[in-house]
Amino acid sequence: MSSSAPLKTALHSWHSSHQGRIVEFGGWSMPVQYSTIVQEHETVRNRVGLFDISHMGRIVFSGPDVLPWLQRVTTNDVAALEPGKIQYSLVANASGGLIDDILVYRGGDGDYSIVCNASNRLAVLDQLKAHAPAGGATQLLDWTLATTMIAIQGPKAEKVLQSLCDVPLANIGYYHVTTGNVLKAKCTISRTGYTGEDGFEISFAEEMAVFIWEALMNAGQSEGIEPCGLGARDTLRFEAAMPLYGHELDSTTDPYASGVGWAVKLKKGDFVGRDALVQFKANSLRQRVGLELEGKRIARQGAEVLAGDSPIGTVTSGTYSPTLGKSLAMAIIDRASSAIGTELTIDVRGHREPARVVKLPFYSRPVSSSGTSL
Repeated sequence: MSSSAPLKTALHSWHSSHQGRIVEFGGWSMPVQYSTIVQEHETVRNRVGLFDISHMGRIVFSGPDVLPWLQRVTTNDVAALEPGKIQYSLVANASGGLIDDILVYRGGDGDYSIVCNASNRLAVLDQLKAHAPAGGATQLLDWTLATTMIAIQGPKAEKVLQSLCDVPLANIGYYHVTTGNVLKAKCTISRTGYTGEDGFEISFAEEMAVFIWEALMNAGQSEGIEPCGLGARDTLRFEAAMPLYGHELDSTTDPYASGVGWAVKLKKGDFVGRDALVQFKANSLRQRVGLELEGKRIARQGAEVLAGDSPIGTVTSGTYSPTLGKSLAMAIIDRASSAIGTELTIDVRGHREPARVVKLPFYSRPVSSSGTSL
């Protein structure tokens, strides 16, 4: 961890003055909760929550050789990304270990940008710079410190944001991106999310941060909007079985075992880490699974998973699910023990807790009347 002072978002003073409990996360000073994690979790599941996610890295590109540059550094096939769409991808090192998982945006004008994890931003920048096209005509710009990024998540998110936005949000599909105005702010508007619910992310110049945040809070009062912190963001993503770097993903675990091998396109041509990833795919004998514990003890990251008396893997994330009312965990275990319904045990601080393999994700949001899960 760096000894330098953590960075602060443009909303830091607002968080502090509204009972946000501040912690250091990924090199930033961020709110972990305002009320309780469970209350904020349930607010997003049932109504609408507002998250400051300005700590996430935002990198934009310009020049003639952006596509081959991104193809070289990322594992997914950027050439398949159409204007106005977003692609989940990975940044690997030469050994096939993961530097980060990222989102690649292709704007309606064809320009590319990346959103990456806060704690890995500098490592992603270093990897991009190490493989930059020669000549300097194609460049990147780190916009993280100059912009604010807000996520509005939950079944009422579209209604609340639409009241302030000049583009029809219903036309923005899942993993799509556009530009528009939220009040006076020109924004990049995307529809992805890290909660398992419908929702949007808006990015704009940081000087508009408090104005836009408070306008969203006011617009959402009738829908029960609440500010939410990193604690609820983690329990929400966990129920939706979304991987988290440092838990399900890291520089040593192969992406096929982590359950994100689908974002590795080995046939697209050469890219950093490809040779190692070919071997990982051929030889991976482990798999990320969901586990439901019989009791209420929580299996935290690092807890050992056993089949009989034989260790077969390790818990990567675990919590007591507010939505489902069960103690759940994700783990990477031997593929031979990964079938749904397999009975296992977890060593939870010296206690052998019975558990069984269950289907992921633990939670999926309800299907809308149109037949789509938004």
